[in-house]
Amino acid sequence: MKKDMKNNKQRLSIVMVGHVDHGKSTILGRLLSEAGALPKGKLEQIKEYCRTNAREFEYAYLLDALKEEQAQGITIDSARIFFKLEDKEFICIDAPGHVEFIKNMVTGASRADAAFIVIDAKEGIKENSRRHGYLLSFLGVKQVVVLINKMDIIDYSEEQYRNIAENFDSFLSGLGIKPLEYIPVSGRNGDNLVSLSDMTPWYSGPSVKEAFLAFSNYSTRLEYPFRLPVQDVYKFTRLGDNRRIIAGTVETGTLKKGDHVKVFPSGAESTVANIETLYPPGPDEVSAGIATGITLTDSIYVKRGELLAKEEDPPSVAYSFRVSLFWLAPQPLIKEKKYILRLNASREAVYLTDIISVVDSSELSTESNRDYIGQYDISECILSTVKPVAFDLYSSNPYTGRFVIIDQYEISGGGVILETIGSSHIDKHVDMRESAWRKNQISPICRGQRFSQKPQVILFTGKNLEELDRYAKELGKRLFNKGWNSYYLAMDNLLRGIDYDILSSDREEHLLRLGELLRLLYDTGLVVLTVIVDADIYEIELLKKISQPAKLMIIDTDSNLPANMSDFKLERNADISVLDGLLRKKSIIEEYNI
Repeated sequence: MKKDMKNNKQRLSIVMVGHVDHGKSTILGRLLSEAGALPKGKLEQIKEYCRTNAREFEYAYLLDALKEEQAQGITIDSARIFFKLEDKEFICIDAPGHVEFIKNMVTGASRADAAFIVIDAKEGIKENSRRHGYLLSFLGVKQVVVLINKMDIIDYSEEQYRNIAENFDSFLSGLGIKPLEYIPVSGRNGDNLVSLSDMTPWYSGPSVKEAFLAFSNYSTRLEYPFRLPVQDVYKFTRLGDNRRIIAGTVETGTLKKGDHVKVFPSGAESTVANIETLYPPGPDEVSAGIATGITLTDSIYVKRGELLAKEEDPPSVAYSFRVSLFWLAPQPLIKEKKYILRLNASREAVYLTDIISVVDSSELSTESNRDYIGQYDISECILSTVKPVAFDLYSSNPYTGRFVIIDQYEISGGGVILETIGSSHIDKHVDMRESAWRKNQISPICRGQRFSQKPQVILFTGKNLEELDRYAKELGKRLFNKGWNSYYLAMDNLLRGIDYDILSSDREEHLLRLGELLRLLYDTGLVVLTVIVDADIYEIELLKKISQPAKLMIIDTDSNLPANMSDFKLERNADISVLDGLLRKKSIIEEYNI
């Protein structure tokens, strides 16, 4: 639901979906005409156009003319029709019915407050009718009315109407959709569009116009727990302004000054100090749909992509989850390939790890042994991320439980999260790797003992690469000169070596390969030193997992990590010898050698 700030009126977005030629445009064109919602003279203009071009007048032409006027260069497939019925304003998105335009339908439906699904009374329920039902379910559109059109072709048969309504109701109930009404209509004759028709005396429900007016103005997003996906964090330092504003749009629920909030997945928590908005300035409360910024009483670790919630209503946090997914791209979704998951404000690497079942949406048949998900397939499957992500199960909050998948910079699929799964993709990989690992006769501990040391990885992280590099080199040289066996693994060496085939911006892949290499070097009994610029808590956790059984010691040199994430805080320009005591305390090197 959008709000016209100038006129302080509410405008509902309605999407009309349905199989091709089931009559969406005719219904809407005739409804607008009979309800008096057309621009003055438009009806006569189109009738004259048809007369002079020897074409029989159809109400669908009227809608096309409105689209062309309002599209203003945008493709007609995504055109929107603005109109007013009584005191309510509407934007009606006429989603194309051809299967090739499913993406356009998704785009339109993603902005909708409510939907009409149009079904041809003679042809009955088609595959696109079901596809559109699935997609409306994915997108969380709860207010749905089904129009059974072309009743005049079947002589206004009540039996046929009830057959279609019962069958489609059974299908939609499986998706969690309960239509508000099933309205028998004839777009061509105008039956039950603006008022009830004498041709269907057995029907006593609302007309289509009444259904439009009955759609709720009340946003159901307010009924769900508070969720704010973090879009960015802005730091102000000029003129004594020390604010650190967390920005985003409230997805669901409400937030007040003084509320205690928690950041997911990190778990950091604080209290709302102030709410920052451009208009109106400084409100005490914000609610769903409002773009806002907030400041907190504590300087906690927050980053883009995280989810703010109240502690009493936390979201789920997981690496792996069971989903219901709809695939749109011509190229199939396959296992072991990396995709990008866009979930709320986060964008994370994601893998298809298991396919439970696939529904062929053209034949609506189910397969359970497929190893790929093809175009327009609907699948129940398992997705896994490299880093933890925060979300809600779709059943508990549809607005934060749905996602899209990006492949090659294109939105290629989307779906909803049904269940969290215990172990992650990385956990399974490490378990499988370690169970298959062919161990030497000499253990890493035995190798280390030759040099009076334990195998260890020392990771320096901070904001300045040159400083990190200097610390790691100096400590490596110091250890070597004292008789221990150490090695400095510089990131630049990896980027020009085993990482030469990946993009420098693919940081997660760099970390995964670094973790594998650290695991190998651990096996040699070395004390390995390496650096990562500005590592966050999730990257540290990822490295710790992937490099198992190697042990990581984290040396923080002015990073953004929480204090409990590092083993030692190294002050700027500190003498590196201060780490000797730490290594002795941790029993990494034996004291008598120092």
